[in-house]
Amino acid sequence: MLDFEAVREKQITLTELCAGLTVNDLRGLTNEMVDRVHALISGCTDQDVIFQPVDPTADDPYAASDVEETLAWTLGHVIVHVTASSEESAFLAAEMARGVQNHGRSRYETPWENVTTLAQCRHRLEESRRLRLASLDLWPEQPHYDVQYAPWPGAGEINCVERFVLGLRHEDDHLGQIAEIVRQAQAR
Repeated sequence: MLDFEAVREKQITLTELCAGLTVNDLRGLTNEMVDRVHALISGCTDQDVIFQPVDPTADDPYAASDVEETLAWTLGHVIVHVTASSEESAFLAAEMARGVQNHGRSRYETPWENVTTLAQCRHRLEESRRLRLASLDLWPEQPHYDVQYAPWPGAGEINCVERFVLGLRHEDDHLGQIAEIVRQAQAR
């Protein structure tokens, strides 16, 4: 897996981390990430999926309601969130690789309240793997690396490879949260 720590610590840029990555590398990185999440939840039960953890740092400014804004996320919630984010990055990257300028978001997130079993989490991970890998099949043989945009103010311009990797980075940012939810659930 990519080591995002140097990017988080601003020792290198995302562009430097992604230098030389190929579409086949992105396939491998996708498989590694999905496999990593599977490994983190491998010993879980259905009860662990709906377990309400303690998270004093919970803060979701995009929550559907004020009540949910500080609600600690369940394992099912985190899994649907990270898969949606990685899929969004993958599909935006595919458009950029084809020469299409960024035009906004491309996101659908499965309602987390509906994900209540370990089988559903595993299915969501595998569906996400399939979608992300399929998005890479949309890339032309000669991707349009020159199509770039800044995903947020001050971020700097990114290309299709970096857009794809941003999804993996976001997912990587949540691995510790997944591990902590599993730890709390299994300790109860």
